[in-house]
Amino acid sequence: MSITAQLRDSVRLPGGESLVNGFAFEGRHCGARRALLRGGGRLEVWDLDRLFAGEAGAVAGFAAPWPGWEHGGHSVSPDGAFAVFSGQRAVRAVGVGGETVWEYRHGCWGPELGHPHSGDEQEVCRGLEHGSCRVSDDGRVVWAHVIGDDCLEYWVVLDAADGRELARLPLDSAAAGSHHLSHPDGIHMGLSIGMGQDGILLHWARWDGERLTAWDLNETMDRILADVHPGHRGYLTVEHYGADLRLHALDGDALATAVPVAEAYWDYGCGFVGADTIIASTVDGAEDPDRAGHWLLDARSLEVRGQVTYPDGPATGCVRPLGDGTWLTYDGRTGTLHRWSAHRVVIGRPDSPA
Repeated sequence: MSITAQLRDSVRLPGGESLVNGFAFEGRHCGARRALLRGGGRLEVWDLDRLFAGEAGAVAGFAAPWPGWEHGGHSVSPDGAFAVFSGQRAVRAVGVGGETVWEYRHGCWGPELGHPHSGDEQEVCRGLEHGSCRVSDDGRVVWAHVIGDDCLEYWVVLDAADGRELARLPLDSAAAGSHHLSHPDGIHMGLSIGMGQDGILLHWARWDGERLTAWDLNETMDRILADVHPGHRGYLTVEHYGADLRLHALDGDALATAVPVAEAYWDYGCGFVGADTIIASTVDGAEDPDRAGHWLLDARSLEVRGQVTYPDGPATGCVRPLGDGTWLTYDGRTGTLHRWSAHRVVIGRPDSPA
């Protein structure tokens, strides 16, 4: 079945590709949907609701503390008062005026054991490996994936006010990179660690103010953490090589599985359009580009409802669902961000909202 996409908004947003092709999106669970865009040595915060309402310009901007460091997953506090940067040798909180609020030092993500540093904090060592960080939705703590002085990796919980370490969890990983996703209950946090050809590790944990409780889901998994249900009904993952999508309970149990349509492969660009609907993309195959596209699925069963068709032809890039019944695509040729909703089409006739 075909599902026609209805254009809701279009706005210019240079650099907005990272919003749909990556994890530069925060705040969906705490009332402020924001794009975190990097460029020119700054991290800019764009309020999507204001942007689509016609209010141009970023709502906040933070100077990157290490201009030569272009990696890491960064985060911004819910009130926009500070940003937390995941650096090569430290996690640093920076205020809107560029001042350092606090810094948490850790080992170097550079891959050479025992390599010297010149003493210049701006020095960037060879390698692309990096961690990530995330401010909790209540703004009280910062979760960070770091490497220790012992060259082992850790998941730490830091006090957001002063950077003091509250808890740490040793990790059995050798990361190329990572990203965090917060749970809408405001307590749990997910961490997805990519290790290149060695696979994906997935962890969930909770911090109750006194104790860190974590569970390792990697004995039977090699999956990318893609999105969390807005109504606490589990989370969505993609198999490392796109073989299937899977809906899980928080303890990791599989609730539903979807294999790709037309023998294609699922991309990691997927998530919850709303409480009842998932949007997912299939990878553009060089031998058969018709296999690429966007698909809407039932959020409980993962049954495919149909392929999305767009007014100006097929869209094969990544998507960013917003959780309110709409999703985003980005046209890199024009620097334009498009917001869509969907209506089912049955035998060429509009039916009901998808």
